[in-house]
Amino acid sequence: MSDLTIFPAHLNELSVGQLASLPHHQLHEVDTNLDQLIAWAKKARTKVDAALEQRYGEQARKELLADGRDVGSIHLTDGPLRIKFELPKRVSWDQKQLSAIAERIVAGGERVQDYMDIDFSVSESRFNNWPPALKEQFASARTVKTGKPSFQLALVQENLE
Repeated sequence: MSDLTIFPAHLNELSVGQLASLPHHQLHEVDTNLDQLIAWAKKARTKVDAALEQRYGEQARKELLADGRDVGSIHLTDGPLRIKFELPKRVSWDQKQLSAIAERIVAGGERVQDYMDIDFSVSESRFNNWPPALKEQFASARTVKTGKPSFQLALVQENLE
């Protein structure tokens, strides 16, 4: 980072319009500094999380197990510090096995929807490679939305304004 011309404390005071009207070099500065700040914050968060895991993780897991659980939340006390430890449950399902089970349910004359949540999708690359007649059959079920735009700024040295 170079000499700041817009300080972080002042950034929140600027409106979107004021930010959009900044000279090129200041807009680049703000964008670059925010990217660096985000990268720093992510690294710092990762390091602090690792330190908390090192300091309290084993104790918290032991207390969860003593309570008959291997996931969930537990509260610890360390002097004046009260820590809420949360160990979430992450469930994943084997898609091939679920597909086979779904086929057995249908073969048994029952509705799969009574047992499973079903979310159909078609990969965009697969859809784009289909012949037109097949695409037509699926077109009415397809919705295209845009995502959040992103911008990358770079200053050309000859023109700093």
